Amino acid sequence: MGEKYQIYRSVRYPLPEDNWAWQLYGAGLENLGRGGQPEALSVPEPGDDQLLVRIDCIGMCFSDTKILKQGGSHPKLYNRNLAVEPTRLGHEVSLTIVKVGKNLEGMYHPGQRMSMQPDIYQQGKSTAYGYTIPGGMIQYHLIGPELLVNDEGPCLLPVHDEMGYAESALLEPWGCVMAAYTQRRRLEPKPGGIMWIIGQPGDETVFTFSKGLDAPSVIVLTDVPPSVKTLAGSTGAKIIECNGLTAHDFEALKQEQTGGLGFDDIVVLNPTSAETVGQIARLIARRGTCNLVGTEPLDGLTQVDLGRLHYDYIAFLGTRGPDIASAYGERRNRCELRPGGTAVFIGAGGPMGQMHVQRALELPDGPKMVIATEISDERLQTLQTMFMPLAKKNGRTIHIFNPNTSEISFYDFVMEATQGQGADDVVVSVPAAKLMEEGDSVLKPDGMLVLFAGVPNGTMGYVKLDNVYLSNAQFTGTSGLTMNDQAAVMERRIAGTLSPARSVAAIGGMDCAIDAFNAVMESRYPGKIMIFPQIRNLPLMGLKELETRLPEVAARLGEDLMWTNETEEALIELLWEPPQ
Repeated sequence: MGEKYQIYRSVRYPLPEDNWAWQLYGAGLENLGRGGQPEALSVPEPGDDQLLVRIDCIGMCFSDTKILKQGGSHPKLYNRNLAVEPTRLGHEVSLTIVKVGKNLEGMYHPGQRMSMQPDIYQQGKSTAYGYTIPGGMIQYHLIGPELLVNDEGPCLLPVHDEMGYAESALLEPWGCVMAAYTQRRRLEPKPGGIMWIIGQPGDETVFTFSKGLDAPSVIVLTDVPPSVKTLAGSTGAKIIECNGLTAHDFEALKQEQTGGLGFDDIVVLNPTSAETVGQIARLIARRGTCNLVGTEPLDGLTQVDLGRLHYDYIAFLGTRGPDIASAYGERRNRCELRPGGTAVFIGAGGPMGQMHVQRALELPDGPKMVIATEISDERLQTLQTMFMPLAKKNGRTIHIFNPNTSEISFYDFVMEATQGQGADDVVVSVPAAKLMEEGDSVLKPDGMLVLFAGVPNGTMGYVKLDNVYLSNAQFTGTSGLTMNDQAAVMERRIAGTLSPARSVAAIGGMDCAIDAFNAVMESRYPGKIMIFPQIRNLPLMGLKELETRLPEVAARLGEDLMWTNETEEALIELLWEPPQ
């Protein structure tokens, strides 16, 4: 370990009086910094309930560009006047604690290395580091109760000694990927909630409800069979009957019975009309469930709100019956890729898409076949370079498909590769409803569609929803992450079953932030851009450029030009200048 690197790692050097920061004063890159440059801010002393931290590495995220475009009108900024109260971008960070306020002594110590979990809830209100709370585009800053006291506990995750600075910053985006395969949907009737059970007029089917019907406090019944009316009446819940409704009455029912919030749980018995099911689905509350129970297919595709699947975690559950409750629970509803199956990744060439593909290839007992789609030639080449050897090493098969240049359609390509069976899982990393619909079209009847990219609530798309109750298909979406997701990534990294640093495609120093944001918006690099703010005069460069521009650093890259801890040490040893 080099001398400068040891000093850096231990924080054994005098702190500077000033440090450099990129403050955001409004929408547009022209409002980032002062005159296109970072500005000098004093290095503060921590208060009794504060930590002074050094930012070691920042991952550039496409979400940052949304704040750049929207400024204070971004939803997480709550119409803030950034000209008066600026924020800082940068929510994918690794940091080192430099000084500890007296009330935090014993909980934290100087030299302790951390990763940030930026999604924060305080008394139910959503805030976020790098959004509402100024983020990591600075060399040193204070952390206090706004990050240390929240509903889920402190937002700092101690990192393992084996973790490098870049891969520690990557725990956040990788945690988002991990969260896509962690159950986020509510899978049981909500205690104290409002349930609506809707059937078909004249239906005499005898249903059972082995568990869960005692959870709601209110049960609304519409045209249900006598068996269900009897079951509901025995629960002690308030029973409301509203029979003879049509789709035109549904919105009024929602307003009357839920105050417009939607039903916590909906049960649809023996559905036949895809259009009616689509209208019913509009009445699901946030994190609500819609349980479809039946034995016959619908009369077509169902229009559903794809945005709500991603952002509101609505859950479509289903069973052939007659036990309505058999649709609920984790045993019935999977969220992980099928072992030994075929997984399709749409939009696989972007930084997050690459992470999904890599995770699938490195996942113990993961899919045997991976199909990755991408339209950028450079990103296609990156997929081949990065993942063909990895697939071979782990005994997997990978196919890479460009829909813009292929002579056959996406559907035909997947069907040919799977011998007409279709995919077990499709993960969509592109915010486009059309691609989400195409993903559904190649699913096996019992497949899983994961909407990783978010489209706005109200974005509608057509899917084969009857597969949910006929064959146990899964439709899931995810947004954000928890500390547990980041910890799970780190555990797999230490166990040697995941390599987060494989995502690094380019590096830069503090002064190149504007160039780095432009590069993200232009998709200039086929992977993650990592900024080392303690190094100022390091131009933005891809890892392929290191051999000619920084050969001492390039010599420490791993196989397939993979960023390593040794590469990072060489970079800091070569370019970091300790404050005098």
